[in-house]
Amino acid sequence: MAITKRDPAAEAAADLDQSGRVTAADRAARLTAAGLSARLAAAGLPARLALAATAGLLLAISFPPYGWWLLALPAVAALSLLTRGVSAGAGALIGLVYGLAFFAVLMRWMTVIGPDAWILLSLLEAAFMAALGAALAVTARLPGWPLVHAALWVGVELLRARIPWGGMPWGRLAFGQAGTPLTPYAALGGAPLVTFVTAAIGAGLAYLVVAGLAGRRRRLGGAIAVISIVTAVGAAALVPTPTAGERTVTVALVQGNVPRLGLDFLGQREAVLRNHIALTDELTRRVAAGELPQPDLVIWPENASDIDPYRDPAARALIDDAVRWVGVPTLVGAVINSPDPDELYNVGIVWDPRTGPGARYVKRHPVPFGEYVPFRDVLERYITRFDRVRRDFVGGDRPGVLEVGPARVADVICFEIAYDGLVRDVIRGGGQVLVVQTNNATYGRTGQTEQQLAMSRLRAIEHGRPVLIAATSGISAVIAADGTIVEQSAEFRPELLVQPVALRSVQTPATRVGAIPEWLLALAGLAAVGFAVWTGGRLSRQARSEGPAGTGGSAGSGGSVGSGGSAGSGGSAGSGGSVGPGGSADSRDTVDSPPTSAQTGKAARDR
Repeated sequence: MAITKRDPAAEAAADLDQSGRVTAADRAARLTAAGLSARLAAAGLPARLALAATAGLLLAISFPPYGWWLLALPAVAALSLLTRGVSAGAGALIGLVYGLAFFAVLMRWMTVIGPDAWILLSLLEAAFMAALGAALAVTARLPGWPLVHAALWVGVELLRARIPWGGMPWGRLAFGQAGTPLTPYAALGGAPLVTFVTAAIGAGLAYLVVAGLAGRRRRLGGAIAVISIVTAVGAAALVPTPTAGERTVTVALVQGNVPRLGLDFLGQREAVLRNHIALTDELTRRVAAGELPQPDLVIWPENASDIDPYRDPAARALIDDAVRWVGVPTLVGAVINSPDPDELYNVGIVWDPRTGPGARYVKRHPVPFGEYVPFRDVLERYITRFDRVRRDFVGGDRPGVLEVGPARVADVICFEIAYDGLVRDVIRGGGQVLVVQTNNATYGRTGQTEQQLAMSRLRAIEHGRPVLIAATSGISAVIAADGTIVEQSAEFRPELLVQPVALRSVQTPATRVGAIPEWLLALAGLAAVGFAVWTGGRLSRQARSEGPAGTGGSAGSGGSVGSGGSAGSGGSAGSGGSVGPGGSADSRDTVDSPPTSAQTGKAARDR
């Protein structure tokens, strides 16, 4: 693969009509292209940063709770366009501003913890977008750059989902596309493939803008881009998302709700437990009255009992009685003590109506700064709020595959639904239905619960499993294997959800291939960056050895756009002029300047 320099005379000749003249349409298109480049150059970096912030906001409102998913496509396109024709440093700054606007709105629920936590997390995640912006700028001139840009989106999300402290996958493009025409791709390659297709369509729209402003040579590429985009959207409808299972069981989800005000910490814990006991007793009464079908298993949410039932006889007796009366195995979310007095476990316990507590799953990915405090000895000196996290939660080391009555449950707890590997492990381990035990009471009515619901819908399609979300205060939901929401609860209201659920054992292609597509796409993007850097360095060395290009040392004939020359007469937009404060549009720009009259005449004579 090689990058060739523009030949204005050859391009002009290619645009001649049968009479040897430049067509009016092509001349107008090229003048428009030059004008756009000139306006961008004149506006400079501040204008690009303002537009980047706007595009980041568009991306944020494409996610729940707003859900204007189509806006993700122009938002992705905008980042590709804004980083085009600038240096890597300017691209990084554009990406940083884009990321700050995006994450500050997407994760505004972090303000519940504190404005400092919200700002710091937004900055941390935006730093990854800065790296993306730099990479987009470096690769903007490569052949097939829309696909390169899509691969770079996947690569940056791969990093965000893993570092630091296990990563923070919130805000992946795929999570904003749940319930859209692109979601079925999750069954083939998981969330990374959905991100890739979404980003490829967005970058394809950017290519259409570039091609539409260039001459006839680029319009063929634009037509191919349109066909590719339509094909990508249409092909998703052909991906099978079956829902039928080997057998059907009836499941009851118990959302006991939480007290709102007026209770101390110990009273709050006991009140939450009693709420779930009371609602389970109501389930028993309604089943006996024939108002609800007899469930085969019951699911309680995360933190349904923050009182350790292994050490507190009263809590154990309450749970024993409730489970015995309902008469079926119940998955109980609880907080229990570890052998170390400074540590805790966040668990799901299988509670049998006859034998009591049995197998359990220990949450594998505790939330940093929420369930444990990294560098506690240092940070507690400066941030007193960490005193609330008095004991650190410790992660388990085994996937949460549990036998709960007739079902083999794949259990994850709260934020774990966002992590590809944790969910994939429990499905590969034989889980027939995916259960998400969660406690989102802290973030109620902030949009966080809707975002987590969208992730669960994507996971249903990705692994071909029904998903059961049991939340202390909402949103609880029953989701079919095709991502359809069968039933969901309101927030901050006690509710029972009782539904038939199809147990499934067949693995989707996404489950079988795992992280391979994600790593391949990320490595392809990294290789493209390396190639672009190497090629750019080689061309720079060649230019220095050959001396200045053209008469007087300027690309084109005499001036630079943004530094005194004019596009379309003496200087060339995209062929040597400086673009804003951060970098230059070089001779490889795909938005070409219109040919000068001398070039056109020479091309006609040569022809």
